[in-house]
Amino acid sequence: MDLAVIIVNWNVRDLLRRCLASLDDSARRGGLATAVIVVDNASHDGSAEMVKAEFPGVRLVASERNLGFTAGNNLGLRALFEYPENDLPRYVLFLNPDTEVVGDALATMVRYLDAHPAVGVIGPQLRYPDGTVQPSRRRFPTLATAFLESTLLQRSWPRSGIQRRYYVADVADDAEQEVDWLVGACLMVRRTALTEIGGFDEGFFMYSEELDWCRRAKALGWRVAYLPAAQVLHYEGKSSEQVIPARHIHFQASKVRYFHKYHGWLAAEILRLFLLATYVFQWGEEGVKWSLGHKRALRAERMRAYGQVLRSGLRSPR
Repeated sequence: MDLAVIIVNWNVRDLLRRCLASLDDSARRGGLATAVIVVDNASHDGSAEMVKAEFPGVRLVASERNLGFTAGNNLGLRALFEYPENDLPRYVLFLNPDTEVVGDALATMVRYLDAHPAVGVIGPQLRYPDGTVQPSRRRFPTLATAFLESTLLQRSWPRSGIQRRYYVADVADDAEQEVDWLVGACLMVRRTALTEIGGFDEGFFMYSEELDWCRRAKALGWRVAYLPAAQVLHYEGKSSEQVIPARHIHFQASKVRYFHKYHGWLAAEILRLFLLATYVFQWGEEGVKWSLGHKRALRAERMRAYGQVLRSGLRSPR
C-alpha cells in the first residue's frame, strides 16, 4: 500500500462526500494504492450512513461520542495498525473532511517524499474555495505571538511584524520550503517517521495539536516541508463553526496548554489571564452595545458565548 488516509468527521456529510470523491479521483490519477479510514465522531447528520452506502471501500470507524480531532485521529491510527505488517502503507495522510484534493496532489506529495528521505512530514498549498491561497505555513510561536494571534490585539494590529513572521509572510507562498509546522487540514507523514513521533497528544481536544506534533517531529530530526506544487481546497472550520463558544474555548485553551508544555507554567498562566481579560472586555463591549439597543439579538448571543468562555477558565477539558 502506498498511502493510508485518515479523516475525522463531525457533521459535515456533504463536504465529506466531496472529499472522499476527490481522494478517489486523485489516487486514480496518480496510480496510488490507497486505503481510507473515516472516523465519525458521533455525527447526527447521516455522515456514517452516507459513507456506508456510497463508499463501501472506505473503512468506517464509528465513535459513540465526539472524541475531538486528536483522539479521533489516534483512533484511526489504531485501526490502521490492525492491518498486517506487510499491508501497512509507506505514508499516512491526515485529512480534514472539509477539503478537496486537487488533481494528482496525492501522487505529487508521495513522489516528493520518495525523493527526500530526510523529510518526515509534508503539506500541500491550501486554497480557499475561491482559489486564493490560505496561509498554512508557520514558524514556531513566541509568547508575543500568543498574545497577538486571534485576540483583540490582532484586531487592532493586523499587519504587525510579529504576525508576518509567524505566518511566514516574508517568503513567497509559491516557493517549496522547509517550515517549522503546517496547518493540520492536510498532513502527509512517512510511516517510519510516524512510528517515532507517535500519535497526537490527546491533551489537545482540537487546535495546536499539529503544532505540537510537528514540533515533536522536528525534535527527532525530521524535516517538515511545504509543497505548493500539490494543492488542496479547504473550506475551513465547517465542523467547529457549528459550536462557536466551544471553538473559542478549545482554540485558546489549547494555546495555553502548548505554552505550558514548552514554555513553562508561569508563561502559560500569564497568557491565560490575559486571554480571559480580553473576553471580559469583549463581553462588556457587547453589553454596552446591547444597552444602546444596537442589534440586541446578536449582542446577546455574543455575550452568552463570551460568558461560556469565561466560565471555562480556558483550561483544557482533558
